[in-house]
Amino acid sequence: MKVLLWQDIVHLGKRGDIVKVSDGYARNFLFPRRMASLETAENLRLLAIEKKRAAKLDEEMKANCRETAKFVEGKAFTIEVLANEEGVLFGSVTPTMIVDMIAKDCAIKIDAKTVHMEEHIKELGVYPVKIVFHPEVQASCRLWVVLADKASE
Repeated sequence: MKVLLWQDIVHLGKRGDIVKVSDGYARNFLFPRRMASLETAENLRLLAIEKKRAAKLDEEMKANCRETAKFVEGKAFTIEVLANEEGVLFGSVTPTMIVDMIAKDCAIKIDAKTVHMEEHIKELGVYPVKIVFHPEVQASCRLWVVLADKASE
């Protein structure tokens, strides 16, 4: 049976592909989960409409991400932490801490999953941080990790 895939399925095909599968696999697994449908002119038309809608939505999302990335690109953020005399932190700087610092300084909300660091931050110093808002939209900034004033803690 030939079916039209509505989702990417590992070892079978990508969304929009027409693949040949066994009747039982299609009826018992793919159709109930709405992962595929019969290859008909109507379903092909619906898929084309869905692809156009998804492309438009993706463009809008990229535009929003570019606007957000402008706030972060090239800036330097400072985070205060506790450390010993050698400059080794008690713990480490996490993406959540970085996101909270950016939210406080720039008044924008970012998901912690978008923060990519080259290495774990466990010492005082300056570190590059890359924030991936969208696969095609990224921003780079610097993070200054400094010793916190013990009186303010």
